[in-house]
Amino acid sequence: MPAAQTSARTFVLVHGAWHGGWCWSRVADRLRAAGHQVFTPTQTGLGERKHLLSKDITLDTFRTDIVNVIEAEELSKIVLVGQSFGGLAISGVADVMPERIRHLVYLDSLVVEGGKSPFDSLPADVVAARRKLAEESSGGLSLPNPPPSTFGVLDAEDTEWVKRRLTPHPFSTYTSKQNIVGPVGNNLPRTYVHCTNPSYAALQGSRDWVKAQAGWRWAEIATGHDAMVTAPDELAKMLIGISS
Repeated sequence: MPAAQTSARTFVLVHGAWHGGWCWSRVADRLRAAGHQVFTPTQTGLGERKHLLSKDITLDTFRTDIVNVIEAEELSKIVLVGQSFGGLAISGVADVMPERIRHLVYLDSLVVEGGKSPFDSLPADVVAARRKLAEESSGGLSLPNPPPSTFGVLDAEDTEWVKRRLTPHPFSTYTSKQNIVGPVGNNLPRTYVHCTNPSYAALQGSRDWVKAQAGWRWAEIATGHDAMVTAPDELAKMLIGISS
């Protein structure tokens, strides 16, 4: 028992755009079964918090969502995982409370430097398409849900499971600035995980940026962008290995 307690980790898993804490359920089950503590917060305006959708939601809001969970639960030495858009929130948390973090994991994440917005880090054609979709679907309030296949979810049952749960994403988070003072990851131990099969093309710029930086570890998992849905066993094992 003492050995198990010594090796136990605390994971905080942050979802990406259109998702919610629900998307981590399979990975969370596996991590808890291995003796780890797991938190899967949902960011403001999404998932079961979709009733809070507004034009006032920014990247600062998303950072505060996670900071508040860490403070309220009095967590420390956490493995903080951000999938896709969730990478922005974990960068924000690392900037304001680095002392609470053991390791940062950017799971197929969008990476945005301080003073820039997510749209500054995405291809121009993607930005133009998303601006048009947001305006046409909601007057600029939100981005409508893409099909699960966009995230590499191809299994029929998984597709229906994800499709039922996706919610429109607050558009203002794409145009707001990433307010971090230090470098992305704040010089903490950090790993970028590339989901390679299929690779999510819109994030190639972020991957290229990471590869050009010093101090980053690199890992790959042969599944689609929503690895927490399509490969929960492999991902749970990878997260445990990364944090050891």
